[in-house]
Amino acid sequence: MTPPAARPAKQRKQDTLHRLEHDEDVWVATADAGGGAPYLVPLSFLWDGSTLLLATPASSPTGRNLKATGTTRLGIGPTRDVVMIEGTVDTITLAELPAQEGDRFAARTGFDPRRLTTPYLYFRVRPTRVQAWREADELGGRELMRDGKWLVAD
Repeated sequence: MTPPAARPAKQRKQDTLHRLEHDEDVWVATADAGGGAPYLVPLSFLWDGSTLLLATPASSPTGRNLKATGTTRLGIGPTRDVVMIEGTVDTITLAELPAQEGDRFAARTGFDPRRLTTPYLYFRVRPTRVQAWREADELGGRELMRDGKWLVAD
């Protein structure tokens, strides 16, 4: 089967925003502050138009790593239509999370960590770099955001 033609940057950005608005899950890559082995887990997310909100147990490797380093790399979509996001991370406790945002997260993901006995933390990821590509013909123009600024106009 012949892959579709390479998308122009504007279409890639539109497709990326569509994924952020409609996908539910993301691969979250972290490592400990000491340069330990990478750790990769799938988590649900809420996109608010500029940041992604994640939740995971505070004591999990992902929770510890996100809190300690304040950085992550995320992957959304299949390998032949991927969005890769590098971002900075803010840690949010249950007490700091606005109730409305917790409600939106629960409604979007079908999961409400506020109702569990295991201590959870929320993490707000601010994208600093976004890349998107389908096939090798899109590798050259894959960078859509750099230093937190979109490189492609709407």
